[in-house]
Amino acid sequence: MILKEITLRNFRNYSDLALSFSNGINVFLGENAQGKTNLMEAIYALSMARSPRTSNEKEMIQWQNEGARISGQIERRNADYPLELFFSKKGKIAKINHIEQKRLSDYVGTLNVVLFAPEDLELVKGSPNRRRKFLDMELGQMSQIYLHNLVEYQRLLKQRNLYLKQLLMRKANDLVYLDVLTEQVATLGATIIEARLHFIQQLEKWADPLHYQISDNKEHLHIRYKSPVPFEEIMSKEEIYLLLMEEQERVKQREREQGTTLFGPHRDDLVFYVNDKNIHQFGSQGQQRTTVLSLKLAEIECMKEVLGEYPILLLDDVLSELDDNRQTHLLKTIEKKVQTFLTTTSLDGVKRNKIEEPTVFHIEAGTVEKEGA
Repeated sequence: MILKEITLRNFRNYSDLALSFSNGINVFLGENAQGKTNLMEAIYALSMARSPRTSNEKEMIQWQNEGARISGQIERRNADYPLELFFSKKGKIAKINHIEQKRLSDYVGTLNVVLFAPEDLELVKGSPNRRRKFLDMELGQMSQIYLHNLVEYQRLLKQRNLYLKQLLMRKANDLVYLDVLTEQVATLGATIIEARLHFIQQLEKWADPLHYQISDNKEHLHIRYKSPVPFEEIMSKEEIYLLLMEEQERVKQREREQGTTLFGPHRDDLVFYVNDKNIHQFGSQGQQRTTVLSLKLAEIECMKEVLGEYPILLLDDVLSELDDNRQTHLLKTIEKKVQTFLTTTSLDGVKRNKIEEPTVFHIEAGTVEKEGA
């Protein structure tokens, strides 16, 4: 999978920009606050139809303009596809091959990306919501069915929470309707959890040997799904559904007292163990960083295994957060097999690891010049 070119109109600090890229490592070089991360944001948005930096999409529209446009040409399975994303103050429009997609879930997954930014180093020690988002974003790229199920689950969850609040405030009293919503939430929840459990198995298969290598053959990494429900690593949707219904029976009184749904995938988490030690609680900063690096590299291999081709890798100012050993493992693992976009203020890390012929773009105040052009 290759992003061959991108065009920006009124996006952040770029009024009009068109760039073509190499199939290898593309480096966006410049000082801070010049527009490097804006370019990465545009590539990510072209893939995911959303920004990784803000939930307020109006921020991406250049000042005093009505909309921002990102378009790109991708190569996938030896065929070229034009993609286009238009953000306005009223919403957004996504097109594949010039055809508007009625649902964004039909658009996501056409261009697959793995983003590694400094804030991802919080994946291990950050909030459970960050880890759930990690699961959902990666699975959503690889499976439109998962993404459709997730969107529908969130819709039903919102509906059920609203009805629980109405029961709490005595504005409703139909418990049969609540039972119907409960069954629907548990059915979709079971489908989502089944997919997550399988993904965690695949992720660990790739992440553990990577972690072992990066730690100089000293540490093994294991990933566990954390839930008040006693899920096993391999379970059918039917078994998961029955466990969810048992959990709902256990918490139903508290749900009515609190007016919110207390069971399901929206409350679950991941736990990472290094040599059987919970590194969220007891791991060193080095172990946590090695874990995140291993996970990101494992994501790449998982996507290759599922989709049949490598995704695009976005490294946004992450080299400065890694020591020389981790930089070397990162750059040598991806070299010559993954199209990579890397932002940095210095080429030291790239030169030290003797990366062959990176394509360098010099960025200053929203102006981009390709080295050697």
